[in-house]
Amino acid sequence: MLGGAASLGKLDNKTTVVRELASGAVEPASFAQPKRLSIHEIYDQAAPGVVHITASTTVQQPADPFFGTPGGAQSQQAVGSGFVIDKSGHVVTNDHVVTGASRVQVSFSDNESMKARIVGEDPATDIAVLQVSAPSRALRPLALGDSDAVQVGDEVIAIGNPLGYDRSVTAGIVSALGRSIQAPNQVSTIGHAIQTDAALNHGNSGGPLLNADGKVIGVNAQIAPSSSGANIGIGFAIPINTVRAAAADLIRHGKVEHSFLGIEAKAIQPQIANILHLPVQHGLMVARVIAGSGADKAGLVPGKTPVIVAGESWPAGGDIIVKADGHPVATIERLRDLVGAKKPGDSVKLDIYRNTTKLTVQVKLGRQPATPP
Repeated sequence: MLGGAASLGKLDNKTTVVRELASGAVEPASFAQPKRLSIHEIYDQAAPGVVHITASTTVQQPADPFFGTPGGAQSQQAVGSGFVIDKSGHVVTNDHVVTGASRVQVSFSDNESMKARIVGEDPATDIAVLQVSAPSRALRPLALGDSDAVQVGDEVIAIGNPLGYDRSVTAGIVSALGRSIQAPNQVSTIGHAIQTDAALNHGNSGGPLLNADGKVIGVNAQIAPSSSGANIGIGFAIPINTVRAAAADLIRHGKVEHSFLGIEAKAIQPQIANILHLPVQHGLMVARVIAGSGADKAGLVPGKTPVIVAGESWPAGGDIIVKADGHPVATIERLRDLVGAKKPGDSVKLDIYRNTTKLTVQVKLGRQPATPP
């Protein structure tokens, strides 16, 4: 399971920080190439737009009669990073940095600290937008890039506030693309995440991942944990194209509404198709249909006969989805993208196989639930 930067580790009785396992130590990348900025130039350009975020939360602690500790309200703090995106004072960060906060404070590179208003939060993408009342001339928005143009091996840098060291920079490369990471709400999966070996530590959450042109291509959010909790060099950033769309909705509406199909499925492998005598070599075997969802109302049938092949369970006997709106769906990610491009209330046409019969089913999409169904 992927370890999120949302987990909390206490420093003392009153202070809690966002816990991010550090990624592995790597040799710093050099960006001094033709038509590329050096690490120093990128840092010099972007650091003034990166902020330090302190989110205060009030929690009720029970009294402890054995030690004579009184109960009552106590303040906890989570720290993270963020960055300015426009001259109106909007700041992007991770939702898990500010969720549940009663007060959010933002500090800039000139050490000026001010109160921030939470404009909106989207737990499904782990993105939140804050706003500060600062003169536009004092704000340094970061330029946003195109995460769809990112390639494996591209050089990247992360700027944030690890362990309270403001606006620190680490460098690395894009290790992989198209990763799927679990959103903190445990309902959604965030697709197309960027994997990087740039070192991330406590406090980097919500900070920018920038390319060699100095443009933001992602928001640093999670790391993969190791059994020892050691630095293993696997971090994940939410792609900026996902962030851009979520932030726009949060600024405009204060929330993001995500469509919900209401199934769990497993992608078919050709060897499994042959062993189970399936009618197709590629598609999605429906493993579960969420009660009351659009898929449930449309009559999709989950597999009810688990078949174990080489120690792995396959949901046999249910529907197999092969196309969505005419597009082949050989992976969960592809179906998720097609459904995610729609709004609640829209419909999606699914081509399915039920046993050996090919059918077309129209599913009206619902709204993604706030908690796991």
